[in-house]
Amino acid sequence: MKIALAQFNPTVGDFEGNSARILTLAAQAKSRGADLAVFSELCICGYLPLDLLERPAFIQRNHDTLKQLAAQMPLPAVVGYAGRVNKEHHPTGKSIANKAALISEGRVAFEQSKMLLPTYDVFDESRYFQPGDRQYVYALDNEQLGITICEDVWNDKNFWASPMYARDPVLELVSQGTSILLNISASPCTIDKRDLRLGMLRTIARHHKRPVVYVNQVGGNDSLVFDGASIALTPDGTVAAQAKAFEEDLVLFDTVTGKGDIHEQPDDEIAYAYAALVTGTRDYVRKCRFSKTIVGLSGGVDSAVVASIAVAALGPSNVLGVSMPGPYSSEGSKADARTLSQNLGIEFLTIPITPVFEAYKQVLCPIFANRPVDATEENIQARIRGNYLMALSNKFGSMVLSTGNKSEIAVGYCTLYGDMAGGLAVISDVPKMMVYELARHINRERELIPRSTIEKAPSAELRPNQKDSDSLPPYEVLDIILKAYIEEVKSTDEIASEYGYNLKLVRDIAMLVDRNEYKRKQAAPGLKITSRAFGFGRPFPIAQRFIP
Repeated sequence: MKIALAQFNPTVGDFEGNSARILTLAAQAKSRGADLAVFSELCICGYLPLDLLERPAFIQRNHDTLKQLAAQMPLPAVVGYAGRVNKEHHPTGKSIANKAALISEGRVAFEQSKMLLPTYDVFDESRYFQPGDRQYVYALDNEQLGITICEDVWNDKNFWASPMYARDPVLELVSQGTSILLNISASPCTIDKRDLRLGMLRTIARHHKRPVVYVNQVGGNDSLVFDGASIALTPDGTVAAQAKAFEEDLVLFDTVTGKGDIHEQPDDEIAYAYAALVTGTRDYVRKCRFSKTIVGLSGGVDSAVVASIAVAALGPSNVLGVSMPGPYSSEGSKADARTLSQNLGIEFLTIPITPVFEAYKQVLCPIFANRPVDATEENIQARIRGNYLMALSNKFGSMVLSTGNKSEIAVGYCTLYGDMAGGLAVISDVPKMMVYELARHINRERELIPRSTIEKAPSAELRPNQKDSDSLPPYEVLDIILKAYIEEVKSTDEIASEYGYNLKLVRDIAMLVDRNEYKRKQAAPGLKITSRAFGFGRPFPIAQRFIP
């Protein structure tokens, strides 16, 4: 059997556009001699649909579109959709399931419901779906197809030391005599996940001595980015076919010869992270019906990286760089912002904030009386800049991309309604030290980001001679503490002991993380690329007094 791994970029709720893309790829698969086309999880409606799944009209569109696809599909195909089930026969009382449908000869010939429903990180599938009660094998041509959906393959006791679920859908299919294991997925990408995923799929193939075909969604939907990189493995774990990462693609895998198309992948994790951010930015902007973006350019590395990503995602004609120098902006920073814009080929505006800042101070002087200058005056500068950017956004219909990194956002080193203003926080899940790695990656072929931007000490330039190190430990230290505390959920005592850091320092950083949740709740959505990002995958209370 020749199987086409049909990897495409769906938009949530765009039934017409998604089905058109499915049919186009199916026609290509047919023309290349495929016997079966396999698409990704919930590809008909797009993943992650969240509470749209609670709307009866949304579920009806899933069923209507599936029926239309069945009538037009040129070859047997596996597609994912949200379908109704009989809730009276299951204790969860849910009326829909996450399903894979096998279409053949104008009808839905077979369906399989997802059994293992994840409820961690960004996933809450038990909120919506009834789990499947068992696995079924389906005979097609000379093969016995075992179809699973995403999480169903992530519970192999031969790979995981402590499996999360009591049942193993793959093992149940093997016991029924499946000859090929198919998995349709919408698995968001994170740094270092692809090696883990390959190792897990390879273990399944080798242990059960079956070919494994894994088809993943590609593209960005809201904060989540899907890398695609769909893959087929032979029974000995050899990679026989692989689709591109972060691009739509169609590759074939021949189960008889064990051969297929193998397309190039990103070289390393920084290239992978960069591609994820470009993909996520492009899709978020376009799927929100914007075409143009605005980036405030401070002359620092964060805004330089965001502007570079925006240009890669949308093209230089769709990015406006805005320099907003204030009374403490250095000549070097102003020059770096202009040079960056020239290097990227984007439109560049300079709008000083000093006259407005002076007006603010004059108006507030009688009210503030003899109180000393403090963070208030610094925040006013940031908020003037935020107002400028949002005014440009309103007037020209462009989306503002905010430029704060994960390290700053974690400890609250950012200003609400100031530098946090915007429609998308592009690097809000990128630690500061990784920002520098991204800058060097962007400059790998030629210098786009000025070297001086990368080499100078980071500063908000909101008071004379200000440096980030005045308020924060070195980013090399801060990033290690933050990763351990946020992503690895380690205690402050564990972090101090493991890395040899001062316990008071670690506790102070942890306290900053906890106390600044209120800022993050009001931040623009960000792109998730680490194992634990701020946002709906990390739901922490704002008003709380727990001290570890």
